[in-house]
Amino acid sequence: MSEKNQDGRSARERLQQQRERDKAREKQRRVLIVSAAVVGVLGLAAVVGVIAANAGGKDSSDKAGPVVDPTGAITGDKPAIPQGRPDAPSTLAVWEDFRCPACAQFEGAFRTTIHELEAAGAVKAEYHLATLIDGNLGGSGSLRAANAAACAQDAGKFTAYHDVLYTNQPPETDDAYGKNDKLLELAAKVPGLDTPAFRACVEDGTHDGWVKKSNDAFRKSDFNGTPSVLLNGESIFPQKGSEQISPDNLKKWVAEANKGKKAGTASPAAGSPAKP
Repeated sequence: MSEKNQDGRSARERLQQQRERDKAREKQRRVLIVSAAVVGVLGLAAVVGVIAANAGGKDSSDKAGPVVDPTGAITGDKPAIPQGRPDAPSTLAVWEDFRCPACAQFEGAFRTTIHELEAAGAVKAEYHLATLIDGNLGGSGSLRAANAAACAQDAGKFTAYHDVLYTNQPPETDDAYGKNDKLLELAAKVPGLDTPAFRACVEDGTHDGWVKKSNDAFRKSDFNGTPSVLLNGESIFPQKGSEQISPDNLKKWVAEANKGKKAGTASPAAGSPAKP
């Protein structure tokens, strides 16, 4: 075989090998993406396990100050920010970290469904904020973003700002949310949120102590990682019994739990997207 032909075969082989490597990387990437499809949820569950396995590092929230509850927050041993109609028959508890990519993927897949269920008075949500990634990777973005979200709750705009933080989430290793300027910049995307009161709350770390208390509750729990999602106290992420979570299954599970019960009609909690 001529040297030219050998070079041609070598080039083709290298190209084929590169294509196979690219396909493998693409397959791995897809496994990490949450979508309405069950396969995405299973991939996300794997991410959760990785995050949880590295939990327990020193957390910047350890230095937080006194506990100042956000307006309308749930107090006690498991502090949370409630959204939706208070008298909704079912409760969806979501434990999240604003730096957690799996949390952003979960939100991307289920945000619309959760808002619809809240608006219909079928479910009320309780958001528990954790700072797991700060402990794992260092930095303060989880804490700073959670404090800013609590400040948004004071302004009655938690849900809108919560969603903005997830749709604009930086890479996990980029501690962009550790800078208050970035959090204030994103606040401009929520009409009426960027006020002197909100800015002061963010800059002063008003709710840092409350965030630490919430994170302490997460650390003391039996959860494997973030996001952890429970419907009426039962874990439904990444599955409920033998059924994988999906937007349709979430609606079905809520409907089953609410059978024979009246939908909530009370005024939505501050910052909720629910409509009359």
